[in-house]
Amino acid sequence: MASGYGLSGGPSRCFPFWQELLACYVVNTNTDDVTGAKKCVPALEDYYECLHHRKEKARAIELQRAYRRAEAAHPRENAPRPGAIRNLGLLDREEDTKDVLGTNRSITAGNGK
Repeated sequence: MASGYGLSGGPSRCFPFWQELLACYVVNTNTDDVTGAKKCVPALEDYYECLHHRKEKARAIELQRAYRRAEAAHPRENAPRPGAIRNLGLLDREEDTKDVLGTNRSITAGNGK
């Protein structure tokens, strides 16, 4: 473990996990017998996760893959073209905005309607 101090001078973000791991080792091991350290594996995993965020990153990657698979399986029917998205009525191009939104009402930028 590094100094144990965070960027703002207080304890680091993983310091509580380190204390929990250290307490587990103190309680479950002694100088003659270290087999009790097996009981500390969950605390060790928590500490490593706090340091490296491997499980969190793997979960985020898997969520992104699932989202992309779902998008590919069910594409949007009336998805606007990239060129049609560029103005959305902000540059006095109400006709393009009507086409994108599929509305017949007049949309004026800045009037709040």
